Amino acid sequence: MTVARRLPRRYFRAMSNTSKRLHVVGGGLAGSEAAWAAANLGVPVTLHEMRPLTGTPAHKTDGLAELVCSNSFRSDDAETNAVGLLHAELRLAGSLIMARGDANQVPAGGALAVDRDGFSAAVTEAIEAHPLIEIERGEVTGLPPADWARTIIATGPLTAPSLAEAIARENGEQSLAFFDAIAPIVHFETIDFDIAWFQSRYDKVGPGGNGKDYINCPLAKAQYEAFIAALLAGEKTEFREWENVPYFDGCLPIEVMAERGPETLRHGPMKPMGLTNAHKPDEKPYAVVQLRQDNALGTLYNMVGFQTKLKHGEQAHIFRMIPGLENAEFARLGGLHRNTYLNSPALLDETLQLKSRPGLRFAGQITGCEGYVESAAMGLIAGRFAAAELLGLPVIAPPPPTTAFGALLAHITGGHVNFDEDGTSNTGRSFQPMNINFGLFPSVEVPKPADGSRYKGKEKTFARKRALSARALTDCKAWLAGTIANEAAE
Repeated sequence: MTVARRLPRRYFRAMSNTSKRLHVVGGGLAGSEAAWAAANLGVPVTLHEMRPLTGTPAHKTDGLAELVCSNSFRSDDAETNAVGLLHAELRLAGSLIMARGDANQVPAGGALAVDRDGFSAAVTEAIEAHPLIEIERGEVTGLPPADWARTIIATGPLTAPSLAEAIARENGEQSLAFFDAIAPIVHFETIDFDIAWFQSRYDKVGPGGNGKDYINCPLAKAQYEAFIAALLAGEKTEFREWENVPYFDGCLPIEVMAERGPETLRHGPMKPMGLTNAHKPDEKPYAVVQLRQDNALGTLYNMVGFQTKLKHGEQAHIFRMIPGLENAEFARLGGLHRNTYLNSPALLDETLQLKSRPGLRFAGQITGCEGYVESAAMGLIAGRFAAAELLGLPVIAPPPPTTAFGALLAHITGGHVNFDEDGTSNTGRSFQPMNINFGLFPSVEVPKPADGSRYKGKEKTFARKRALSARALTDCKAWLAGTIANEAAE
C-alpha cells in the first residue's frame, strides 16, 4: 500500500473500470510498446504472452521484447537516415523500446546495438513494474471475446497457427500471407534514364495505366550472360530449419530459375518481347529487367519477378550489373522466408483497426512492416489510438505522412500499389512488408546551397534527406503536442 498511495488518482480510476481495459496479444517489441503507451495514458492493460507455456521455434526465453535475430536497431543517424529519424520520433513519443535500448547500448559505430539479454530484461522489468499493466501468460487461440473492450494483436511473423487460422477465417483466405517472396525495391531517383525508359509490354493500357507503366532496363547478350553467371555464383542464404519455406512456381527465386537453364530468365521475368528501347529503337534488347511502381508516391519501384535468396551484399553487387541500375540505391533487398502478415491495405483502416471488426487492431510485423523499431513504432501508434477510444477522447488523427510514423503507417494502410497477376490492375494483392525508408515520404523542397551554387554528386541526395528529416521532426513534434498525451494526463 505504500507504493499505491504514491500513484496518481487517474490510476485508481482506471484500475476500477474494467470496461476500459485494453488487451494486447503478444509480448514482443510491438506488444510491449503498445501496452506501455496505453498504460502511460491511464488505460489499464492486460498483456497476453504465450511463452513459456507455449514456445516458438525462434524464441529462447520467456522475456518480453526478446530479439530473435540481430541485436542491432540499425542506424541512429536522425539527419540522413530514415531509421535514425524513426529512432528520434520514438524518443520524442516516450518509447519504452528506445529508452531501454539506449540504456543497454553496446558499441556499434553509428548504429544503435544493444545487449540483447539486458535489453529484454529491462523491458520486462519495466512492464512488470507498471501499476496499470498485468501480464497474463498463456496462448490466445482465437480472436478476442466480445467482452474485451479493445484489443491489439501484435503476434509478429511467428503468430501461433491457431490464431492465424482464426484471423484468416474472419477475413478470408487471402487475408494472410505465410510465405514472403520479396523482390528488391529501388529508389526511383537513382535509376539512370539515359539507359532505362518507360513502356508497358506491347504498350498495353490497363486499368489506371497509360501504356508506359514500367521502367525497362535493357541487356545485350554478353551483359545477360554475365548477369546469369553472377546469379549462379552468388552466395545464397539458407532456410532455417523451422521456416520450411516451399518454392512455388509463381515465386521462384531468380537464381533457382537460372539453374534450370541459361535462357530460362530470358523467357520469364526478363523476356524482351513487346518492348522497344526508346534510346535505340533499331536495336532489339536480348533481355529486359522491368521495374513496376511500388507506392502511390511513385518514389519506389520494385524489380518484377526478382525474389531471391541471394545474400544482401551479393544482391547489391549483382543487380548493379543491370544497365540503368549501376548506381541504384535499394529501399529493400529481396528475400524469401516464412512470414505471417496481413493484407493490411485491404483490411485495416488508417488507425490500424480491422475494418470488419471495430475495436480490434493489429500492430508490428503482422501488419506488414519489418524491423525492430518499425514494429515498436506501430505498437506505440496502435496503443495511442486504442487509449484515446477507451478514455472517451476525440479520435486522434494519424501522424502526418511527412513524419516517419506517418510514412510507415501510410504504406501499411494504403500507400502501396496493388496489382493483379497480369500487372495491370490495382485490385489484386501484391502488398509486401517494408522497412522505413525515405522513399515512403512525400517529396520535399530542397534548399539551395547558401552560396547559390548547385549540389554535386551525392550532395543533393544528402541535402534532400536532411530536408526530409527536418520537416519530419517538426511535424512530429506538432502532432504529438496535439494528441491525447496532455489531455489524458489532466
